[in-house]
Amino acid sequence: MTVIGCPRAEIASEMRARFAFRPREAWRHAFGWTLQETADRINEAGAGGKGAVAADASLVGKWEKWPGPSGRRPTIAVLAALSEMYECSIDQLLDLDDRKAMPETERRVLTRAMDRSTAANHPEPVSARRLEPTGSQLLHIAAEESANWATWAEATNVGDIAVEQLMANARALSEDYLTGDPAHVFMETRKLRNRTFSLLQGRQHPRQTGDLYVVAGYLCAMLAWMSSDLGQLRYAETHGRTAWLCAELAGHTELSAWVLSTRSKTAFWDGRLRDAISHARCGSARRPQGTVAVLLASQEADAWAELGAIDEARSALARANDAREHIRGEDEIGGLFSCPEARRANYAAAVLTRAGDAHRALEEADHALQSQPAHSYGTSAQIHIARASAFLLLESPDGTADAVAPVLSLAPEHRLEPVMHRMRELSSTVARSCCSRARPAVRLREEIGAWCEATAPRLIALSPDRGSD
Repeated sequence: MTVIGCPRAEIASEMRARFAFRPREAWRHAFGWTLQETADRINEAGAGGKGAVAADASLVGKWEKWPGPSGRRPTIAVLAALSEMYECSIDQLLDLDDRKAMPETERRVLTRAMDRSTAANHPEPVSARRLEPTGSQLLHIAAEESANWATWAEATNVGDIAVEQLMANARALSEDYLTGDPAHVFMETRKLRNRTFSLLQGRQHPRQTGDLYVVAGYLCAMLAWMSSDLGQLRYAETHGRTAWLCAELAGHTELSAWVLSTRSKTAFWDGRLRDAISHARCGSARRPQGTVAVLLASQEADAWAELGAIDEARSALARANDAREHIRGEDEIGGLFSCPEARRANYAAAVLTRAGDAHRALEEADHALQSQPAHSYGTSAQIHIARASAFLLLESPDGTADAVAPVLSLAPEHRLEPVMHRMRELSSTVARSCCSRARPAVRLREEIGAWCEATAPRLIALSPDRGSD
């Protein structure tokens, strides 16, 4: 339309008709300007002037959206500045919704100003100086502006019950992940996170904003944990950074600790063992009250053991036991974000196996399996693998095969990346053992190889081997 010489007013009108733009948004697009470019022009036009209007991209966007719930009412001075910039009348920047939502006093001022302006095809823009109210009218408008701002500040797009329900839904998803289809739970968690993000982009009381950041932080941490389980460590790290931002904005100690635990897990499976230790220690330093303190110390022990630092690993295990004895509060979310006895014992069994202490590893693994209730199919699988590894240390190929049998029967959609990694480690250890040529050992390696061909990451097309958009 610009190329064929259409006036700006026609372009703006077409923008509104085709794309349902608000009037002020349509005029901006008619000029081909971004929100930031528009803000820059407003600031340049008013630089140093009396009563100048200042703006940024976000504020321009809110002026355009008003009177929608996320918009902000443009004052008379703002409308005058926009009309000067777009070379149109103020009347062309307003529609019926704008006029209905505008304070009566401002409508009267604008009506009188427009009556004085030229009603030609190209009306002369009305300047801010001619629209500035005076006398008692100025006092009245100033009071009404304060009242309107108070109404805006008091408004909220979410209630306390709604925030409570969001947290309840997050708890339910955290529980469901322990036993459900990971792909389905991931999608439901993503939906709930997006809903929470959408609410945060609106207007609510500061206390409610903090509560929403807590919900969003837990949901992002859950997505990070799930992404790691599904073999996507880069995506897990991205979710983890966003979860950390939410925790910092909310100033929430327990959430911060769980986010650091999640990031420690991601770093561990990414081979960044020093980072895994650092995240776990930072989480412990915050002195959280729930079971995350036990998990953080256990994760640190796991990373030390993987590095071969057995003394440090044993020391961290001792701190996990001590944290278990001194838990001061309840877990806020539970489910995935909880560390019951079975989960602690699972870490202990894995660490002790790497330390070569087969008998104590078996004790911890058996204790974990006897703990009620079982934490999850993923934790249970790793406990069985730890038992199998302990039997391998005791040079018992039959015991190893029997111990790992429950894992081999695990449904493909429950074969998460960490479990697959542990199974491959077990297969490699069997190949290096003195009983590697024994018939049970050979058969076990074949079964593990076949087992690893059908896993959760492959089933939901998230495997690194196949790629993902």
